Formats: sequence, structure tokens, C-alpha cells
Amino acid sequence: MAYSRICISSGHGLKVRGASGFIDEVDEARLVVEKLAGDLTLRGVEVQTFHDDTSTNQDQNLKTIVNWHNSRGPHDLDISVHFNAYEKTTKPMGTEVLYVSKGDLAADLSDAIAAVGFIDRGPKYRDNLYFLNKTNAPAVLLEVCFVDSEEDCRIYADEFDQICANLADCLAGDTVVVPPEPIPPEGDYLFEAIGTCSWFGGPDDTGVSASEGLAFHFEINPANQHLFLPLVPTGTSGLARRLNAKAVNYIACRWDYANTPKDMLATDLMALVTNPRTGRSTCAYPADWGPHEEKTGRAADLSPALMQDLGLKTDDIVEVVYPWMGD
Repeated sequence: MAYSRICISSGHGLKVRGASGFIDEVDEARLVVEKLAGDLTLRGVEVQTFHDDTSTNQDQNLKTIVNWHNSRGPHDLDISVHFNAYEKTTKPMGTEVLYVSKGDLAADLSDAIAAVGFIDRGPKYRDNLYFLNKTNAPAVLLEVCFVDSEEDCRIYADEFDQICANLADCLAGDTVVVPPEPIPPEGDYLFEAIGTCSWFGGPDDTGVSASEGLAFHFEINPANQHLFLPLVPTGTSGLARRLNAKAVNYIACRWDYANTPKDMLATDLMALVTNPRTGRSTCAYPADWGPHEEKTGRAADLSPALMQDLGLKTDDIVEVVYPWMGD
């Protein structure tokens, strides 16, 4: 069955933390929610998302989340994204999906997540969970993997993009993807570029050394931690290979430091990146300087997540403006 209107929330909250281990449940659930929502939108599904930033205890948190879902108007499905925990281990533990009334869907979603290499713990009937009992629309609760399983966390980091894509395919069915209208640039820009692109960064980018750093991000801090994986990839020490390539939209261009100095590029100001073939546009964080024009002839290097979002492949044309001050 394909769903046309879905509401998705992350489990727990900013002030009511969930499980933690090799990764943090609250932080990762929020990433999954937004990536899944983006993938569903590209498949023509109407999606609304929510993260609880206000609740200070568990009871308030559960009511806040359910009240949000029930206030969204008519929709087909409610989804809560969680991560499981048991005890710290190197062994794989797996994925499961909890349900009260949507057993077939829970089984399909568990299969979709497990397809990347997790143990499939399958659908689990739970009639004692506030979220599953109190939403007006049918609901499922995803337990993506175990935060205290080192092997689960490795698979999750490596396959984040595919997990979200598999879930989106399962929920959207055969929905036809219609490219959105291009977003017209507005205002004055300090930097503009157009030309071919490639991808860079993250654990799979063996084109950079294991110790290679970035041009204007010199250490991980609260202002830039969203760019990076929570764990240092095995055998690496540099920030280039620690970029969260499969989850975060970031970009490298040959910035003119006279107009866009390094300390400006290291802020939360974003670039607008457009695939001129489809008109699809999205925002991305500046992460590095490059590529080297004399070696590649390219105008920009993008994260794999950004390339997927824009439907780009290596040597496709891309347009970049910075900073993007639009809505």
C-alpha cells in the first residue's frame, strides 16, 4: 500500500534524552526523520515532521509528540523513529518495527531496514506503548538498530542513505516522482559557480589521505558537529574522512577568500545548489575548498547525500550561489 500523507516524529526529545552508546538515539532519530521525509517528498508523498525541543520529562514528552501528530489534520500514517538498546556489545543485534494495528506494514518496514545487512527481528506487536495507542491515525514505531551494538552502528553509518531510501520506497510504493520547480535565486551573492561536479568526503573517499583535514573546519565544535560522523572511522584521523557524507548536504567550491573568508564559510550560512537539468535545488553547508580546477576541471565537489538529493552523478552540471538568504 502507498501512503500519500505521513507524519513522522523523532523519539524522545532535546531535553528528554533516549538511549546512548556508540551513537545517540535522539541525535540519530532526528537525522533519519529529516532524511526519510526528504526521500518521501521526492517520491510525491506529503510529509510533516516534528522534534520535541520543549518537554522536560517523559510523560510530557509522550503527550507533546502524540498531540502534535493528532493536530496535523487528516493523514494516512504516523511514524515514530527510535533506536534500540540492550547492553554494550560488538555483536550485531538488528532492527524491528513495533505496531498495534499495522502488522503487515511493520513487517515490510523491518524487511526494508534489514535489507542493508541488519538482523531482521521483524514486526513486534506492542499494546502498551503510548504512541501506538494514542495517535488517531494508524501508527508504527521504528527501532532502526541498537545504539550499543558496535556492528549495528557500523552498518547504520555505512548504509544511512540506503536505509532511508528503502523505507521511502516501502511507504511510497509506485508513486511517480515529479521534479520540483527550480528555486529562483534572490538577492546579491558573494560567490557564484557553474560547472561539472563530483563527490568527496567521508570514510569511503580514499582519494584523500586518512589524516587529511579541511580548509576552514579545523576541529569539531558545537557550531559544526552536524557535518561529522559521531565516531572516528577506523584507521583515520583527519576531518575529511569523518564528514557524514551519506547524511549531510555539504559542498566544496573554489571559494574566493577575499569575498567569502574562511571564518564566514565556517558559519551556518549555506549555499544554494541547483541541478539545472531538473531544476531541483537545495541548500548545503560549505565544508572545504576545492576541487583543483587544473586537475579535474570541475566547479564543485558535493557530498554523496547532496548528489542523491539533487539527482546528480559525477561530471553532471551544477550551479552554486553563496550565501543563500532565501526562505
